[in-house]
Amino acid sequence: MSLYTQQDKNIRKTWVLMSLFLVIIVSLGWVFARIYGSPIILYFAVIFSLLMNFFSYWYSDKIVLAISGARPVEHNQAPELYHIVENLCITAGLKMPKIYIINDPAPNAFATGRNQDKAVVAITSGLLEKLNKTELEGVISHELSHIGNRDILLSTIIVVLVGFIALVSDFFLRFSFWGGRGNDRDSRAGAIMMIFGIIFAILAPIAAILIQLAISRKREFLADASGALLTRYPEGLASALEKISLYQAPMKRINRATSHLYISNPFGAKNISRLFITHPPIEERIKALREMEF
Repeated sequence: MSLYTQQDKNIRKTWVLMSLFLVIIVSLGWVFARIYGSPIILYFAVIFSLLMNFFSYWYSDKIVLAISGARPVEHNQAPELYHIVENLCITAGLKMPKIYIINDPAPNAFATGRNQDKAVVAITSGLLEKLNKTELEGVISHELSHIGNRDILLSTIIVVLVGFIALVSDFFLRFSFWGGRGNDRDSRAGAIMMIFGIIFAILAPIAAILIQLAISRKREFLADASGALLTRYPEGLASALEKISLYQAPMKRINRATSHLYISNPFGAKNISRLFITHPPIEERIKALREMEF
């Protein structure tokens, strides 16, 4: 698979994900409109899903940065970091992204934005403190690969859409227990619709999480490989991942909706089910990097 094929694939995935979000929310609206005999619920669901797709496309990166507590830094505040990013961008043929710092001792990083013009690379203060220059280049090259592969839009939109699917489903699930007001509330058909609505509300956020997991695990391996090709030194990233994995404490500001963005699991210690870890095991990533040949 060529880089351009992967870029096109990520663009298609973005549109599929946004369409899927619209279908899920409208379907939820239809189910509960039938349960409560109120077409207003369906109209609201349609308008809400369209607005959220628009909102997630244009503003999801700003939401991610705000949730993460990231702040922009200028060249004079971190000149060495700026030079590393600038040199790697020149090598990769990418535009210089904005650089943000997250004040957190946990070593981690992520990339976000709609496209190259709006791209952002955010790294923690802990990453700057714990990695040497070669290792930092490895991490930055990994994040720039996310930008070059055009999966930053996809992964950033997931934050907003997955979060809203969970919120809306939770709202409908709670609301269903208050009782409906439709004419067929006490009928068998009404009872079946109520049960179906509750099941739908439970499954919707689970489906959203599974989409998040499927997309993010694959893209990490690709970004590792692309980053290693960029620096021509896979050991830099492999060594960085080893150091990152040794830090067991979670980040101070973490959110399950944004966890897939980071280069490593931000929840730290292995106190979370592997089913819900958005990253492939670091051991497998290190092994793949050290088996690369140039």
